[in-house]
Formats: sequence, structure tokens, C-alpha cells
Amino acid sequence: MKRRTFVKGLTLGAATAAGGLMSSSLFAKPTVKVGVLHSLSGTMAISETVLKDVDLMTFEEINRKGGVMGHMIEPVVVDPASNWPLFAEKARQLLTVDKVAAVFGCWTSVSRKSVLPVFEELNGLLYYPVQYEGEELSYNVFYTGAAPNQQAIPAVEYLMSEDGGGAKRFFLLGTDYVYPRTTNKILRYFLHSKGITDASIEEVYTPFGHSDYQTIVANIKKFAGGGKTAVVSTINGDSNVPFYKELGNQGLKATDIPVVAFSVGEEELRGVDTKPLVGQLAAWNYFMTLKNPVNESWKKEWAAYTEKKKLPSASRPLTNDPMEASYIGIHMWKQAVEKAGTFDVDKVIAAMGGQKFHAPDGFTIEMDPHNHHLHKPVFIGQVRADGQFDVVWKTKGPIKAQPWSPYLPEDKGKEEIAVKMTKKS
Repeated sequence: MKRRTFVKGLTLGAATAAGGLMSSSLFAKPTVKVGVLHSLSGTMAISETVLKDVDLMTFEEINRKGGVMGHMIEPVVVDPASNWPLFAEKARQLLTVDKVAAVFGCWTSVSRKSVLPVFEELNGLLYYPVQYEGEELSYNVFYTGAAPNQQAIPAVEYLMSEDGGGAKRFFLLGTDYVYPRTTNKILRYFLHSKGITDASIEEVYTPFGHSDYQTIVANIKKFAGGGKTAVVSTINGDSNVPFYKELGNQGLKATDIPVVAFSVGEEELRGVDTKPLVGQLAAWNYFMTLKNPVNESWKKEWAAYTEKKKLPSASRPLTNDPMEASYIGIHMWKQAVEKAGTFDVDKVIAAMGGQKFHAPDGFTIEMDPHNHHLHKPVFIGQVRADGQFDVVWKTKGPIKAQPWSPYLPEDKGKEEIAVKMTKKS
């Protein structure tokens, strides 16, 4: 009896040492492992750490309600450290060593491109929660962020409208990797279709982690001398902080040169004095300020979680678009598993099409039955002095994603579904 008591105590002690969701009660039911693949260090940690936290909160929420098919979710959290090849190594570890049923992760497109061959080779399942450049479909990936027609194109259309300032010149500023370059390529063709010539388009890129924007902001002001100008920012990660600080330093106001950002939300503005940035824009599919019962409940749940876990954000708990996309993806995976009656990847993928979820954005969001993308509403928000956003424009309802751009010549004639959504050979 003493030996049995010792072994039981040792098991419970190990569970306690593991921390997080691994309580002793978890072992009373079967478990299912899932992976969390987000940068918790390096240049992207400013954006990705909170996605890890909201994933863990969502797993706890699901476990409290009985888990997934009676299985308690056991998260395996890894840190690829903003190192793109390391993403692939960690993805392989999650699938082959940890044997996870699904992975929730990546932010940058270069990290997603890094892991994609691994998921396709091993027939894994990835839920990718961030807006991206499109031009991709994979049997093994569900894209819960926006495609270009659900963010970039509507934002530039708004900038060209009377309400958006009637811009005729565009300064495309981004981090130097696939998402900004491909998005700006699409935008350049879109602007051509609207009569904007290359002479009225400037395109500039900076490395990840870039911090000196003094010359670039000065060049933006100079470029704007040629007529009504707007800046389209695809800067990613912690470089957003010095960029926005430099806008304030040089007195560049939204009334003079509006800036619309595709990777700046509530979390990225946390460390910035936003008073000089009032009126600047961001395009997303969710803002924390949206007023509806689901969002109010979700924000309270998040605030309580940050306090319980003593997270650094507990004094000012913020929600943002990629957090919502992560939350939606996890719940849709749960629903698909339960519809399929199994964790088998092929059967879960087949069950994902048509899944619906009443989201914090106030709409019932649907996973397209064919292209692995969500139908999403689009919102354009103006920065407020408190770092939140006032919505100044929105679509009437969710918009179907177009993974392949109708503006790129090389995409003409491509079928919307460019991969067979059937089991890989």
C-alpha cells in the first residue's frame, strides 16, 4: 500500500510540476495532445506570445466543458524563437515525437512556408490564424486569418474613397519577406486597374527587427509632396514600435498622410504613445471595441484569464484580430472532430468544410466548404488616443476569401480550388 501511495503521489507531483492545464483531475479522462507553435522570443514575440496565451485559455475553456469527445486537451507548447528554419524543426517534433492531433500556430508567411512541407509530408493539420498574401492552398492547412480581398484590397479602396481621403499616391512600406512583397505586388496591379501609375507608387522594405525609420518617414513626407498620399504598412513584429514613434516624432498626422496597417492591432500599439497617431488606420476582421454580447463575454473571459495566470498583460488585457482567429480555429477544430467522431486527420479535414461559429466579431463565421478559408467581415478602424480603434467602415457581412488574386496576371485561369481536397497519396 505504501508503494502504491508513493507512486500515486509521484504521478500527481509530476502533473503539478508540468503546470498549466495539467491538473491531477485531467488524468481521470483520456487526453489528446495539440501543438502550439508560436514565437515566444525574438522579433515576433511582441505579436505571437499573446496567441499562445489565448490558445491555452481556449483549451481550458473547452476542457471545463468536457473536452473534445470526452478527451481533455493537453497542449504541447514550443518556441521557434522567430527563427524560420526552427519552425520546421519544431513542427516535425510536434507531429512525430509528441504525436499531436493538430497544431495551432505561425504568424509570418515565411514561418508558414517553412512548416508547410512538413505538414504535407507527415499529413499533419495546421490552423494558421493571421492575415496573409494568399497565393496558397493546402490540404493540410486551414487559414483562419484574412486573404487579400478580406483586408488589403478593401483598405486601399477605402483610402481612395472620399471618406478615406481620396489618395492618389501610395507609399508601400513593409518588412522584407513574402507576405509584404506579395501583398504589395497584388496591390500594385490593383492600383493599375484603378488608373494609378507606377510613378505614383513607392515601394520600400526593411529587415525584421529594423528600428531606424527616421530617413524613411522623411522620404514619405517628401513623396507626399506630389499629391494626396497614403501609406500602406505591412511592417511586422516589434519594428512597428519605432515606426509609429517616428511618425509622432516628425509630426506626421493622419489628416496629412494617412497610414493603414495590416499587421498592427491593439497589442502592437501597447508600447506606443498613440496620442500623435490618432486617426491612423488599421484594417482587420475584428476589433476589441466591437459591441455585441459575444465579444463582451469573450473580453471578460480573457481579462479573468490574464489575472488568474498573472500574465504581464493583466493590468490592461487586450484582444485583437489574430487572437480571435485563433479562438475560432480551435473551436472549429473541436466541432469538426466531434462531427467526424475521430481525431483522424483526413476525417477531421473532411468535416471542417461548412463549420460555423458565432464569433466575437458579431457574425456567424463559416469555413468555406472548398477552399479552407473563412468567410470573414472586414472592418477599418481609426486609432484612438487610448490605443483602441473606432470602426469607420465595415462590410455588411462576411466576405468569401479569394486565395488566388483576380488582379495577378499569373492567376488568371486558375481554378479557385487548386489542390484536391482529398487524402494525400
